[in-house]
Amino acid sequence: MPAPTFLEPWQLRAAFARSLSDMYGKEVPAYTTLLDVSHEVNADFVTQHGADAERLGSIARVTAERHGAIRVGTPTEMAQVARIFGAMGMHPVGFYDLRDASSSSVPVISTAFRPIEREELARNPFRVFTSMLVTADRRFFTADLERRLESFLGARTLFGPELLALADRAEVEGGLPEDQAAEFLRLATEAFELSREPVDQAWYRELEGVSAVAADIGGIASTHINHLTPRVLDIDDLYARMEARGITMIDAIQGPPRWEGPDVLLRQTSFRALAEPRTFRTADGEIVSDSLRVRFGEVEARGIALTREGRAAYDAAVIEIDEAAAAARADDPGFTEAQRQELARGVWQKTFPTTEGALADLGLGWFTYELLVEPVETRAPAVVRQPIVYEDFLPRSAAGIFQSNLTSDGAKDASQEGTDRDADWMAGALGRELNDPFDLYADQVARSLTGVAETLGVDPATLTTPNRTTGAPR
Repeated sequence: MPAPTFLEPWQLRAAFARSLSDMYGKEVPAYTTLLDVSHEVNADFVTQHGADAERLGSIARVTAERHGAIRVGTPTEMAQVARIFGAMGMHPVGFYDLRDASSSSVPVISTAFRPIEREELARNPFRVFTSMLVTADRRFFTADLERRLESFLGARTLFGPELLALADRAEVEGGLPEDQAAEFLRLATEAFELSREPVDQAWYRELEGVSAVAADIGGIASTHINHLTPRVLDIDDLYARMEARGITMIDAIQGPPRWEGPDVLLRQTSFRALAEPRTFRTADGEIVSDSLRVRFGEVEARGIALTREGRAAYDAAVIEIDEAAAAARADDPGFTEAQRQELARGVWQKTFPTTEGALADLGLGWFTYELLVEPVETRAPAVVRQPIVYEDFLPRSAAGIFQSNLTSDGAKDASQEGTDRDADWMAGALGRELNDPFDLYADQVARSLTGVAETLGVDPATLTTPNRTTGAPR
């Protein structure tokens, strides 16, 4: 079949995800191992669980699924990133403040660029978690350091004019001709490659004293992909298999515990950041060799999206687990991660129901509604609930992954006032609407209810009454 002569945004998105994956695999060979193990785990899971394995997405989607993570320094750079991803049909969704989500110094705020329509997510759900320094936050940066950091960031160019012009054209015209698409993808991929230019050693180390994340963003004249995350159907199995291959993983799986009920939200883990050779320029101009640990191999397992009520229950459960674990650790310094997971399961069992049906009936999870027409004419069509996969992120988990891969906690002056940053501020910096993830899930539900209700000639409200629908996996 001949290649398309015009690539639509979803095709650019899918091609970019593949291009990044190829590039990252060459730069970080352990990432290729992670992909191999992910494929093994997913294949075995499908064999063991059959159709139920695809309850939250087809195996084709899960296999292709990636999320990337990048870091930039200024609102201008953030707005340029939005233009590049906008060309691929990826929109900013959610606001994440990692400054207070970790005990380590992580002076960034973030959003995620991703498709927002159900059909686009099915085509390719590529997401990029994008973080930006808050240089004005006095808990991390003095006025003098902020001034010098802003000067350094203002003097660099992360994304060239040709790349941005092609991005703007793709967004306006709904894609690019084949030759321009190839150039756009080449330039976009190169923009996120690891630079081999020597790093100013004194400047980098000064920023590293504040935060390794700040140094990674503001200590070099370029940006790069920090991790590219595949999706796996059994993250506990993957964790064990990676360790069996001799790859050092971080201490824990971030997010909800493994338990007997429905998987919800997001579970994440990673192999530890690797020491990668870099060259540095010393104060006297000498070029020396050293290494940096800034990139790691993350992997994720996605569950059912929770409503605002469900998310409130999740947040309360996390706080309860953390407080109970801290108390247990104070009583027993030998308190282990396995014991913490067992404690977490106990909290989960009293917080969430053990079935999808109850999760829906209690208004804790998001589900769409579909008509299933049985092949026998005398049977009435059944309304079935289908869980909506969680497409977004958890600030505590993201900060936990960052923290687990840092070489030190950095410095944070808690006596200083933080700088206010919120979703409205982020939208203004981007010059674009910042989508609320809860609104996006609610819209999916409403559309499905309207479609089914119109077909049946009933009030949509009657379809969500407990016991009127079935949560059976179809």
